[in-house]
Amino acid sequence: MARPKKPFTTPKRNDSKTFQLTLNPSCGLPSRVCLEWKRRSFQFFPDELAQHRNPKTKAAAETAAFALIEYLKKKNEEGNALKVRTEDITVGAWLEKFTVMETSPRTGINAAKNRPYSPGSIDLYKSYYNAHIKGDPITMLRMAELEEADVLEFINRLSMQKKGDRRDGDSLGGTRTSAGVIVFVRMAFKNYQKKFPRWYNPFAGLDPPKIVNGVRDALPEDEVMLLFYPDVLKTAMELAVCACMFLSGLRRAEIAALQPEDLDWHTPKIVVRHAWQKYDKKDRILGPPKGKKIRDAPFDQVLQEAIKILWQEYGEHKWVFSFDGSILHPTWIRYRFPGWLKNAGIKLNGRKIVPHSSRHSLASILEDRGESIRHIQELLGHSDLKTTIIYLHSTDKTIRDIGKKISQAMEHAPKETKTLDFRVS
Repeated sequence: MARPKKPFTTPKRNDSKTFQLTLNPSCGLPSRVCLEWKRRSFQFFPDELAQHRNPKTKAAAETAAFALIEYLKKKNEEGNALKVRTEDITVGAWLEKFTVMETSPRTGINAAKNRPYSPGSIDLYKSYYNAHIKGDPITMLRMAELEEADVLEFINRLSMQKKGDRRDGDSLGGTRTSAGVIVFVRMAFKNYQKKFPRWYNPFAGLDPPKIVNGVRDALPEDEVMLLFYPDVLKTAMELAVCACMFLSGLRRAEIAALQPEDLDWHTPKIVVRHAWQKYDKKDRILGPPKGKKIRDAPFDQVLQEAIKILWQEYGEHKWVFSFDGSILHPTWIRYRFPGWLKNAGIKLNGRKIVPHSSRHSLASILEDRGESIRHIQELLGHSDLKTTIIYLHSTDKTIRDIGKKISQAMEHAPKETKTLDFRVS
């Protein structure tokens, strides 16, 4: 005689620490109610059955299952059995919430802190979802039934994806993109866990991926000086922008967003309040700088004079760096930067020198001069900033020394002489 089928199953999870529950229709409950309790953690038991949420043995798990069945039958008679469940949402639907500003839980969290959320982050999440997550089997699973094994299988499939559209190309495994996708999913799951504290996060036992940033090399001080030799920077705009990059450490998006009221000519200093987060003509968004913190940056005499010359030639507009009142697009810098290096006779020799290298160069020079790492980080906006002049006093002096050398290079050094000693006595 066949053994009667149990009205439930209580296998252990793959982590071998906790049990999960699946109700079968033989328990006497409607199929829809049973589906709500498929591969569910005991942590989702209602408050009335809170004492059954952490069964330590199989016998205790079975006792808890019987208690839940009786509870649900009573609720079913009242017409409330389907309400005893967590939010019924798939992994795909939950992740998609983060790709739209209006539905992303992250935007609400930032709004509650009175901090604007970056549209660039939304666009990044959307690209991750559409290119690497959409259509994957994990998106069909419900959040409440996820296991660590499901996440590991997804990560394995992700690592085997090919870069771009080429099937014979390199796989994504070990790349910055792959790590970015995993970090995005981890972040979304963490937010789900905040919403449902008793939910088991399948990332709980997995270490976060290590993101390897793209290598950007720095120019040493003597090569930075070469950029300011005569005939290297051809126009007033090039001189002003290059000085802002190497003497103030501003990012391209911050340079383009700089306004005259951000220039404190008396102290002197630059107050970095804004950065462009989107540049498309149809969708331009001006927001706070990276890190969402206002910071002070040095306003050296070389940059001051360059801006005065710039305004004499093109007039003073809403934006500091503007030819006719329009925004200076960051691509303007990117396209001209290689020409500056060439005009200065700077050989790359395998180094990766890009516009952002200007910030690395400034940090490297300041560090070589013995400046505090904390001061450098605050100067470049890499950490929380306490806006006080004390933090910039020592770095201002060093930058003034560098500025004096640049002035000498601009006024006196012939271009063919490139062996001057730029050390401060």
